[in-house]
Amino acid sequence: MGSFFTFHFFLFLLLLITHFTSYTFSLCNKHDNSALLQFKNSFSVNTSSKPDPFFISYFGPSCSSFSFKTESWENSTDCCEWDGVTCDTMSDHVIGLDLSCNNLKGELHPNSTIFQLKHLQQLNLAFNDFSLSSMPIGVGDLVKLTHLNLSKCYLNGNIPSTISHLSKLVSLDLSRNWHVGLKLNSFIWKKLIHNATNLRDLHLNGVNMSSIGESSLSMLKNLSSSLVSLSLRNTVLQGNISSDILSLPNLQRLDLSFNHNLSGQLPKSNWSTPLRYLDLSSSAFSGEIPYSIGQLKSLTQLDLSYCNFDGIVPLSLWNLTQLTYLDLSQNKLNGEISPLLSNLKHLIHCDLAENNFSGSIPNVYGNLIKLEYLALSSNNLTGQVPSSLFHLPHLSYLYLSSNKLVGPIPIEITKRSKLSIVDLSFNMLNGTIPHWCYSLPSLLELGLSDNHLTGFIGEFSTYSLQYLDLSNNNLRGHFPNSIFQLQNLTELILSSTNLSGVVDFHQFSKLNKLNSLVLSHNTFLAINTDSSADSILPNLFSLDLSSANINSFPKFLAQLPNLQSLDLSNNNIHGKIPKWFHKKLLNSWKDIWSVDLSFNKLQGDLPIPPSGIQYFSLSNNNFTGYISSTFCNASSLYMLDLAHNNLTGMIPQCLGTLNSLHVLDMQMNNLYGSIPRTFTKGNAFETIKLNGNQLEGPLPQSLANCSYLEVLDLGDNNVEDTFPDWLETLPELQVISLRSNNLHGAITCSSTKHTFPKLRIFDVSNNNFSGPLPTSCIKNFQGMMNVSDDQIGLQYMGDSYYYNDSVVVTVKGFFMELTRILTAFTTIDLSNNMFEGEIPQVIGELNSLKGLNLSNNGITGSIPQSLSHLRNLEWLDLSCNQLKGEIPVALTNLNFLSVLNLSQNHLEGIIPKGQQFNTFGNDSFEGNTMLCGFPLSKSCKNEEDRPPHSTSEDEEESGFGWKAVAIGYACGAIFGLLFGYNVFFFTGKPEWLARHVEHMFDIRLKRTNNRAIANRIRMN
Repeated sequence: MGSFFTFHFFLFLLLLITHFTSYTFSLCNKHDNSALLQFKNSFSVNTSSKPDPFFISYFGPSCSSFSFKTESWENSTDCCEWDGVTCDTMSDHVIGLDLSCNNLKGELHPNSTIFQLKHLQQLNLAFNDFSLSSMPIGVGDLVKLTHLNLSKCYLNGNIPSTISHLSKLVSLDLSRNWHVGLKLNSFIWKKLIHNATNLRDLHLNGVNMSSIGESSLSMLKNLSSSLVSLSLRNTVLQGNISSDILSLPNLQRLDLSFNHNLSGQLPKSNWSTPLRYLDLSSSAFSGEIPYSIGQLKSLTQLDLSYCNFDGIVPLSLWNLTQLTYLDLSQNKLNGEISPLLSNLKHLIHCDLAENNFSGSIPNVYGNLIKLEYLALSSNNLTGQVPSSLFHLPHLSYLYLSSNKLVGPIPIEITKRSKLSIVDLSFNMLNGTIPHWCYSLPSLLELGLSDNHLTGFIGEFSTYSLQYLDLSNNNLRGHFPNSIFQLQNLTELILSSTNLSGVVDFHQFSKLNKLNSLVLSHNTFLAINTDSSADSILPNLFSLDLSSANINSFPKFLAQLPNLQSLDLSNNNIHGKIPKWFHKKLLNSWKDIWSVDLSFNKLQGDLPIPPSGIQYFSLSNNNFTGYISSTFCNASSLYMLDLAHNNLTGMIPQCLGTLNSLHVLDMQMNNLYGSIPRTFTKGNAFETIKLNGNQLEGPLPQSLANCSYLEVLDLGDNNVEDTFPDWLETLPELQVISLRSNNLHGAITCSSTKHTFPKLRIFDVSNNNFSGPLPTSCIKNFQGMMNVSDDQIGLQYMGDSYYYNDSVVVTVKGFFMELTRILTAFTTIDLSNNMFEGEIPQVIGELNSLKGLNLSNNGITGSIPQSLSHLRNLEWLDLSCNQLKGEIPVALTNLNFLSVLNLSQNHLEGIIPKGQQFNTFGNDSFEGNTMLCGFPLSKSCKNEEDRPPHSTSEDEEESGFGWKAVAIGYACGAIFGLLFGYNVFFFTGKPEWLARHVEHMFDIRLKRTNNRAIANRIRMN
């Protein structure tokens, strides 16, 4: 009975306690309850099931869904039961709050009630939207905090000094708070590191730490006993970081990536730390990868990409058998890829691209059965593609492009292969395209361009392909019809593939997803563009039909609603541009940024470029009429090329004010008037070519504002001015051509060491310049003084994809248009002026000079010995001057000299023999009556055979002394009579002689097409 009573008593007591606890007591402190509710009510919550796509793309997938924890927060319930709230079981206080990914929206106020939760130990508000609020100083009141996470929640401004009050912090994450982000100064950093001595996890990704110097950063060594994870990604750190930071004894995770100005080197010894994750990518770390890296036995992820590491990869690295992720791309690493790579059996991602690795690709990939991603592109790898790569069961991404690989593409592939992206482009692969390229169901992207592949393009039996590039190969045959069944295709590039037959362009309308189509440069392929279907390629935004045998303006363009880039260049399109194209260009194609109609036979008025266009090329057509000032409405123009047309009128002055314009090319038209007078400060001009027009007036001094200018060609116009020495300080100027104008006076430069620092082509020929040769300029032509021996391959000026810089120069005695300018091409042409005095010795210091033309002037003195130092010189023309003395024997050492003209001077003595001099004919030396020896018929056996020296008195008695001829003694009857004509004309001499000279000069003019001399005759 007693036991029965006792049992029921305790049962009643238990029910009473349970009832009393449920309805009378609350585990949540009322003050905390009120503070939490007020905090909730200060924000709105977007209950949409999907987060903002931009939010996810910017912050990553960590918050791919929201939990909406505050929905459970009601006044009548126990706050300790609320989602995200943790209470101390021994007290009534809230000690933990996790509202991450709750989609809160609103301002985090400085006096927010959340900072009244004095007992909080853990606070996580990550992945919310606090509307770029400042980080409240009240956070420093939460002195019991051990874990604080305010990452990715749109906070802004300076991190308050009160953060340093949180001395118990174990974990702090303030990462990536929008692009304006948080900023941490050096003083607060020092206080934080000094006080929070228990920090294990410190994540400040995206925080601006630019004011924190090397000494402040080294304070991290104070946390050597506690720090486990340090992430300072993209924090604008700069200077050199001590390698000791990488050797902290308990560090498992270190991320210093995307600090582009943060330099350092890897520890060379004593690096046996428990590091599992090391990311130094996109920083300025340099030097060799040390052997000590092999001590990081726990390392699973290593990213050293986009740094300045060089040397050979140490063999010890291949002993890091726990690696799953390895990225050494974009460095200067060299040597061969070791077969020990096969040790990394857990490797999933391997990127060694864009280095200087050489040798063959080791055939060891059969051991890497977990490998999903392999990139070895942009190296110097040779040999064949290992067949084992195509038997890896999980390999999805294979990048081997831009190497020197040879041989065929392996024809066998593992069953159930997961290959989705294969890029073997820019190699020397041969043979035919394997069958699996047409049938592999997992294949999404196939890049085989720029190889030596042969045979036909096969028929596709799988329709998964989204990207296909077979361009620049030796393929042949008809266009495969199965391509029109690839309905997932978004990009198709079949340029330069030798395809033949006729393709009805309307068939491409089956590819509804196609956004880029390139069929250019197929000589034997005819494309029927006359289709006018109602709907064709609705998603196409890029179309390249350059050199595609098109004869008429394509009608289907009218049906493309979203066109952004159009290239119809190098075809045979004739007639006027249709009116509908003008309307589309200005009204319908809102996002069009590139139009190239160059090298056709188009006529009529120019189309007007739309406001947002960047590249607009109509060159080499038959357009007529004026250039409208409405061109200046295209404020985004990067390149405007109207060269080689029949345009007339004046150049719109406003073009000089377009700040985004890099290339302005209007050469070879019939434009007149003045060069635009106003080139605004801060402009982006790199190329200005207005040569071959009828422009006149002075040179605009505002050209000095073009601080990025590389090419200035104003040749073959009627410009009248003195030499523009105010261009001498332009730091990037490489080409100046002022040939065939009416420029006059002396050419001088200031004494500054920065005169034309990069100039490589200097052409002021066929003008009226006088005085001494421009020694003050030449001595500072640094761009002609240094030959680069380490340059790999031919390099050209300009953007080779959209525009090639060109210039007309006199090369080896012939006028020639260099349609592409080699960066190694250097020349000086001062010919056909009235320069006097001696050839300056300093020219001999221009050791990269290819050509030197000083002909048809009044230059005196002897040929300087220093010219023999021009070891790269290919042509030298000093003809038609008054040079005297002997030809320096040292000139025979010019091994590349192929053209030499010393004719019509007063040179004497024996012509040197040997090497290149043995290849020059009589015309190189004729008109020097005191020269003798080979190749002249006059021998030099004794002094009696030599002609007597002529004197200046003899010259004056002839009636045609140097004052009348002005351009050099005995330079030929034409030039002498020309200047004699000028003298007689102005002094009233007999008209019969003037008429006789005019007749002779007219013949010479037709023969040489020298515009500058013709201009002088007209002016006189």
